[in-house]
Amino acid sequence: MNILDIFCRQVRARSDESKKAIKLLHDHGMPGQVVSILRQELDSFVRVIYLLSIKDRTYRNQLLQQSVDGNKWTAKDSKRRLTDREMVDLAQNLHGWTENTYRFGCAFIHLSRFHDYQDRDPIDTLSEKDNEEIREALSYYHGRSREEL
Repeated sequence: MNILDIFCRQVRARSDESKKAIKLLHDHGMPGQVVSILRQELDSFVRVIYLLSIKDRTYRNQLLQQSVDGNKWTAKDSKRRLTDREMVDLAQNLHGWTENTYRFGCAFIHLSRFHDYQDRDPIDTLSEKDNEEIREALSYYHGRSREEL
């Protein structure tokens, strides 16, 4: 099996598990954990988008190998670590909702005021535009009706 097949298998396995976990957590009223998992899915998404943007097959295979081996991705022709910010910026340019979804998801990865969601709705702190973009993405990519969100 080649590294692309292994990488794709990893991404699919993570997404399949995430889909099951999201349903279970949502059904048990644990929205903070749902958002944390969605943030993990966004990580997969921005990595795949980044890989698809690379025309240099040697570099793309290097990143695939680093991923399959459990290593951090490095920038082309450098030992410098490739950052999530670089990948999110690229995805944002292609899919306008990535940045606000990333920021919102990170607030659930790190301890923040958003963890007080039982008493203060974190959605209320978002701009109307961010709110709409996030709800649309959740509905489109995760099969929830907008009324459920």
